[in-house]
Amino acid sequence: MDADRIVTEKLREHSKLTGEDIAEIRHFSFALRELADQEDLIRQGDEPDRSVVVISGWVARYHLLSGGQRQYLSFHMPGDWPDAQAIFLDRMDHAVCAIGPAVVASVAHKELTRAIGRRPTLGFAIWRETLIDASIFREAITNNSARSKPARMAHMFCELFYRARALGHVRDDQLQLPVSLVQLGEALGMAIATVNRTLVELRASRAVDFRSGMLTVHDWTRLCAIGEFDPGYLHLKKQPR
Repeated sequence: MDADRIVTEKLREHSKLTGEDIAEIRHFSFALRELADQEDLIRQGDEPDRSVVVISGWVARYHLLSGGQRQYLSFHMPGDWPDAQAIFLDRMDHAVCAIGPAVVASVAHKELTRAIGRRPTLGFAIWRETLIDASIFREAITNNSARSKPARMAHMFCELFYRARALGHVRDDQLQLPVSLVQLGEALGMAIATVNRTLVELRASRAVDFRSGMLTVHDWTRLCAIGEFDPGYLHLKKQPR
């Protein structure tokens, strides 16, 4: 799929775009880049001059801690725009890396800001993308601090599955999710032994399973109940099928 079409479909999830907005996106000068597993796209402290959309594979945002550990902040699939907020910031306060091989398409900030000046409705859509990111981060804070460990993991599975359905990545109630158990624990604030115990508990509920990078949802309603998941914070215009 072309990068301009991916960006258009992503922004249309939550914003109305005019024909002129879509034409503007089609004129973006995207540059493709292949990433190896764990290769950094952006490092903490960088002053980026480009933003990217994920074409294939997955990427993750993370904070690098003083001891070298990582706190994963969010995971991003094909169609996501993981660093749209970089257009408005001078220095990155987090890093973005590939989890597994990935391909991204980037466009210069100067080109984006000129387009925003010409097409304010496109600018509003890009700004809304960054606001939805902030909403997801707020939900993650609540998830990691106020929910039980099974609810915490179930909620993350619900969010990723729901977003993936909106972008057309779910097949037969399954999602390829190339996140290791270590990375899952680093995202949820759990030790690896706790991750394994929590997975066993969720499997016993018969709502969900996660093995070898494959997330399988057996009972969506039950999984949402366990995870206390309400997708309103994702601000999608319509519920994914």
